[in-house]
This record gives sequence, C-alpha cells and structure tokens, in this order.
Amino acid sequence: MEVFLNEENLQNLEVFEGLLHKDQNSIINEALKFYFKEEAQRLEEENSSQTNLSFHEFWDDFEI
Repeated sequence: MEVFLNEENLQNLEVFEGLLHKDQNSIINEALKFYFKEEAQRLEEENSSQTNLSFHEFWDDFEI
C-alpha cells in the first residue's frame, strides 16, 4: 500500500518534527490514533442519536 501526502502536509511534518523532537512516523501515528478515536466517537454519537430507546423499549408494544 502506498500512501501519498500533499506538499503542505509534508512541510508541516518537517516543521513539527523539529519542534516536537519526534520522528515523522510517530507524528503520523499519533495523528491517526487521534483521528480514529474522534471518528469512532462521532459515529457512536450519530448512531445513538437515531434512537435513544433500548432494544426492549423499542419492541415493547410490537406484537406479531
């Protein structure tokens, strides 16, 4: 798998590598960890906002 970063991101990586005294791999991995955590939380909130009823509350009055 090849990953390509745009010029702006490459330049930012170089700048922050010096500022943070971290290698680019560490910076990318930390950023991805943060991104995935935020996206998982967003998806969880999105899914929970669709209904706030539990399984039993949802199906309570349903009769077959």
